[in-house]
Amino acid sequence: MTTSAATRPSGLGIVAGIAYFALVFSLGFVLGTLRTLLVGDAADGGRLMGVLIELSVMIGASWFLCRLVIRRLAVAPTVRARAVMGSVALALLLLAELALGAWLFGRPPAAQLALYKEASYALGLAAQLAFALMPLFQLRGSAASSLTIAERSCGSRPTSK
Repeated sequence: MTTSAATRPSGLGIVAGIAYFALVFSLGFVLGTLRTLLVGDAADGGRLMGVLIELSVMIGASWFLCRLVIRRLAVAPTVRARAVMGSVALALLLLAELALGAWLFGRPPAAQLALYKEASYALGLAAQLAFALMPLFQLRGSAASSLTIAERSCGSRPTSK
């Protein structure tokens, strides 16, 4: 019996990672464009403030979109499946960032990586790492939810003294 890549746990993690990346990247592209148009590369700290505002929205949206993808694609509540999902999403996000840096701003990869020395870019990288870990963070919540459901099905209830 053969199974497709999408039905194996790692295959589903890959598909989920691609979907998660596509959703979050699309939103980030729109917000980043708006931030750049409104604030630009202001030397007076305006860029950093713009990035902080953008990151707050992106972290919240990433949490919601991660949960959406996990539920829609029924990603297994295992460390392996969630780690694959987050790793694929992060790899695609970093590659897309390198490609956009080269395409839109003419930056070679070394120049793009050198930007992480600046606070606003370092914060962006930290948010990208949080983005990659969200499938694992949500694993803890789903395990707690599963335990609650199992307890309910067995009829056990907390006792009060």
